[in-house]
Amino acid sequence: MIGHTLLRPARLFTLLGGILLLSACGSDEPEYVERPAEELYTIGYNYLQEGENKKAAQAFDEVERQHPYSDWATRAQLMAAYAHYLEYEYDDSVIALDRFVELHPGYKDVAYAYYLKGLCYYDQITDVGRDQRNTELAMETLQEVVDRFPGTAYARDAALKIDLTRDHLAGKEMTIARFYQGRDQFLAAINRYRRVIEFYQTTTHTPEALLRLTECYLALGVYDEAQTAAAVLGYNYPGTDWYEDSYNLLQEHRLEPERKKGSWLNEAF
Repeated sequence: MIGHTLLRPARLFTLLGGILLLSACGSDEPEYVERPAEELYTIGYNYLQEGENKKAAQAFDEVERQHPYSDWATRAQLMAAYAHYLEYEYDDSVIALDRFVELHPGYKDVAYAYYLKGLCYYDQITDVGRDQRNTELAMETLQEVVDRFPGTAYARDAALKIDLTRDHLAGKEMTIARFYQGRDQFLAAINRYRRVIEFYQTTTHTPEALLRLTECYLALGVYDEAQTAAAVLGYNYPGTDWYEDSYNLLQEHRLEPERKKGSWLNEAF
């Protein structure tokens, strides 16, 4: 799983308006009794401070239940989503965040809601051998943060995470492509390497993809494409082991790296 980059509670509280909370009202579970909104909010806050995230979420939900039209309720909705996130209850957090955005699209901290939703997916990214749906959702949601809230700290961090998700998705394509290539299913492998070039060209996997394309095209006897792949590799990644290997492969066939007309690689680069 890719490492977390979290905004801890103290930071979040500052972002949510620098609320000066009163002292805690004890550590009991929120009861079904009428209480002031600020008091209920304070209970949730103190539960978060104690690491009692489930109880915190319940307390924040109680703010909204008892005082649905108050500013405290709006704040509590976002804090409840954050409490679920801290408890690794990502689905509950996403549901709460979607509801928050729908109800309060113009709220001053809505950017954080989008960002936190992206983190919910981002923190569930698994190794490339597994399904990458969460990786795709993380990239889509974080891109929305970049597009909607450019210039913010959330957008800057989201952009960094997008680069990592793209690299991860490219790694998935490479894993599948190597699988096909290892079984001499060269056309299937080429299609996967081509996806890396066309959709994830800025990732760290591109030079290897070009080498593997050289190998696959040589194995199929498609020499023009093999020469072009090696030439593109040499132009963009000179001096690398990837290029040296591709050059040596061509030499074994008495060929030189050369960009040939009509190759899809010329358009891709």
